[in-house]
Amino acid sequence: YDGERNPEGERHGRGKARLPNGDTYDGEYEHGFRSGRGTYRFRNGACYIGEYLQNKKHGQGIFFYPDGSKYKGDWVNDQRHGYGEYTYANGDTYTGEWFNHNRHGQGTYVYKDTGSKYVGGWVNGNQEGEAELIHLNHRFKGKFWNGNPVGHGKYVFDIGCEQHGEYIQSEQDKGEGEEEEEPLFVVAPKWKASQITKLTLWTPHGENPPSPSEASLVSSEVFSPAKDEGEEGEGSRAEEENKDQEDQGEE
Repeated sequence: YDGERNPEGERHGRGKARLPNGDTYDGEYEHGFRSGRGTYRFRNGACYIGEYLQNKKHGQGIFFYPDGSKYKGDWVNDQRHGYGEYTYANGDTYTGEWFNHNRHGQGTYVYKDTGSKYVGGWVNGNQEGEAELIHLNHRFKGKFWNGNPVGHGKYVFDIGCEQHGEYIQSEQDKGEGEEEEEPLFVVAPKWKASQITKLTLWTPHGENPPSPSEASLVSSEVFSPAKDEGEEGEGSRAEEENKDQEDQGEE
């Protein structure tokens, strides 16, 4: 350690430290703890630039991860917590609320490859709640659970019409003696269309479902005008798994 100390001999003020594991810290100390602003460089290539409180990331800060991703925003007790933006290694971005290291609350996830974006609720890192999935020339408005659309919703097309319907979870056939076993895979919900209408104008009192006289009925067979809408969220599921290495070996 090279830096200031208080009369008690504690690290206090400005200083630089090299830890036994090869990590380095250059910043402010209070009574022996990293507190205030500083830069912590990890041996694995990660780097944190921001505020500390008693050796923990706390306040505003930017974390650069070894895989090229980064987080810029609020920290509480060493965790992403509050509001922040995460840029993932594949170029996707999430901007919104965080709770205990997870995407939680309201946020927007933008898929770099397609330009699509999810705007709405999140629970413990998963897409959940009221949301809008916006594509190049159409969008889906409805509810999501565990990353998939569920229940009633509608597709809004730029050509000037809406398709109302609902997402239905198809049942899986189980053979004899398999009642207690977990399914081998999750079947994505299927879109079941009900009717097509003109665009519904937004009102302060919310949306009223179209009356049968205004709607032209369409086939109730399964119809997927936006088959790709459920295929874009898969890349966002594993990005958190390797992000928490940075705390190993901290002083």
